[in-house]
Amino acid sequence: MSPTPSRWSDLDRPPLSATALRAALVRPGGLWTRLDITDTTGSTNADLAEAARTGAAAPGTVLVAEAQTGGRGRLGRSWDAPPRSGLFLSVLLDPEADGVPVERLTWLPLLAGVATATALARAAGVDTALKWPNDLLVRVGGEDRKLGGILAERADGGVVLGIGLNVSLRADELPVPTAGSLALAGAPTVDRDPLLRAVLRSLAQWYGQWTAAGGDPAAGSLQSAYAAGCATLGRRVRAELPGGGELSGEAVAVDGDGRLVIATAEGTRHEIAAADIVHLRAT
Repeated sequence: MSPTPSRWSDLDRPPLSATALRAALVRPGGLWTRLDITDTTGSTNADLAEAARTGAAAPGTVLVAEAQTGGRGRLGRSWDAPPRSGLFLSVLLDPEADGVPVERLTWLPLLAGVATATALARAAGVDTALKWPNDLLVRVGGEDRKLGGILAERADGGVVLGIGLNVSLRADELPVPTAGSLALAGAPTVDRDPLLRAVLRSLAQWYGQWTAAGGDPAAGSLQSAYAAGCATLGRRVRAELPGGGELSGEAVAVDGDGRLVIATAEGTRHEIAAADIVHLRAT
């Protein structure tokens, strides 16, 4: 009889230590007030939103899952991954209580993209690009692959911000051929502990700058940082709109509201607040 799989069954993917992470990240006066790790769950976003609704979680709470079986992305998409093969986390924040007007909350997922990309460049040694509005890309085999995504959802007591990253996924474990991972991108380390610490510290830093500026993306350098790291800008794209229909043209800017500005061949400019963006090959 084969032994029952445990958290230590795959030695290349050791479990995270909640005790060590709390000691490193939960500090008096810091953004993070609580950090919990669960072995497996359907969705950390759903769990944290429910905890916020019942008063069991306050702003600053971090929830990490070793395995996520029903992770949710944009447009209702779902996905899962092998246990301990990635970083699956959600945080509860209250930007309005921290001085950000409601009309500037659209920048929160973009901020998370900048913070995560910055952290991975430093901690994983891999260049990470942003695909508007909330995907992270890495180069694998000479092409852009999706490394992870970000999902922000309103909840009682603030906003639940979810981040999912493929860390050690191998080629035969990819959910779709267009996906990638830090391992496949040649990262010198796939140790999730320092990667998670780097992501949460970077998120706290960028969030602090943004809230200190009253949510103004220009004053807090967020808008320029996003533009500098956005692989969508300057490319021909097709925007598949939520209500049906599509729009093609060149992505020329991200405006002050976080919308993607697309210039069509006819010379008109359109501000897109929500869409599925497809990067088109140059002709």
